[in-house]
Amino acid sequence: MNGARVVITGLGLASPIGNTPGAVSAALRAGQHGVATQRAWDAYGNLATRLAAPAVPIDFSGYPRKKIRTMGRVALLSAFASDAAVADAGLTPEELGSGKIGLAYGSTHGSSSELEQFCRSLFKEDSLKGLPSTSYLKFMSHTCAANLAMYYGIRGRIITTCSACVSASQAIGYGYEAIKFGIQDAMICGGAEELHFTHAGVFDIMYATSTRFNDRPESSPRPFDLQRDGLVIGEGAGTVVLESYDRARARGAKIYAELLGYGTNCDGVHMTNPSWEGMAASMRLCLTDARVPASSIDYVNAHGTATELGDIAESRATLEVLGREVPISSTKSYTGHTLGACGSIEVAFCLMMMRERFLAANRNLVEVDPRCAPLNYLRETIDARPATIMTNNFAFGGINTSLLLRAV
Repeated sequence: MNGARVVITGLGLASPIGNTPGAVSAALRAGQHGVATQRAWDAYGNLATRLAAPAVPIDFSGYPRKKIRTMGRVALLSAFASDAAVADAGLTPEELGSGKIGLAYGSTHGSSSELEQFCRSLFKEDSLKGLPSTSYLKFMSHTCAANLAMYYGIRGRIITTCSACVSASQAIGYGYEAIKFGIQDAMICGGAEELHFTHAGVFDIMYATSTRFNDRPESSPRPFDLQRDGLVIGEGAGTVVLESYDRARARGAKIYAELLGYGTNCDGVHMTNPSWEGMAASMRLCLTDARVPASSIDYVNAHGTATELGDIAESRATLEVLGREVPISSTKSYTGHTLGACGSIEVAFCLMMMRERFLAANRNLVEVDPRCAPLNYLRETIDARPATIMTNNFAFGGINTSLLLRAV
């Protein structure tokens, strides 16, 4: 179905390798990572991993208390990234409150630190006495979307995407569809995730976290590598402003790229065991939506979490749909897995590669696991001019997403 062309005109992020486009571009080029050993996690019994990638520190002290009193850290990260994106796009307060601009935003859930504080106080005293009235607003599942809507006075459509590791990519996809089909003039889209030991614990009890490199954080994660031993949890937020191409041109906005296609589906098979057929179907849906052949893809930004089953399934799906020649790497090798934020952070990384004319290497890829499909895995950062990029993300529940970006 035809519709309006959708472009990206604003970008903002917080990440383990930088909080500005220039910083992340430099880090990717230099192979700089954000993984560090978390000695504070020694306090938690039976937690095997000690690796995580916290966001580069941010000073939130300048934010007015009235506007952030219902925000936990995850929502604060989303506000930081969104402020940068809104300013970058040149959106005015009048436009934001016009009803013509909507918002789509997600995370795996709300603020884990606020939920921990609430539960510790409640269950220690078996009483609600003294608990702040704002507690739930900080740890509710849609805290990022709701708080951002109030923060900017949004009166348009609000879409909340709490869909684990595809929260941000689905937010971008749904924002794309809202503009493509004329429902909104522009959309603020993205995802956020704060760092908390329980996030590591969730994967730890599934034996999916990296533990062998606890004292060598520079050596993990290792997507697609034979010596990989699991994922590393990361933290951050990413926001993009989407609008129609005609609107952007009419107001003289800077255009990063066109969002050419979006595909999402469900495996319908297993809650945690990924299906390569479902992943492949999502990629095909994206290509069909974009009306481009697989041969047009210049680079694939892989989900690539460094888990055994995930890497193998994703590589097989990529080979099936795109063939073995297209360059591919996982930028989670720099940031760890930022969960609900990864889709938008990785879109930002792709835009930087497109603008700065390079392709980032897959860090720590020494020997490809022979069980992974034979692909053109990038082991070194290379100079390139990628015009069309596919970025893929997959989540528990068999939820798959593919986004296609093209230079304008």
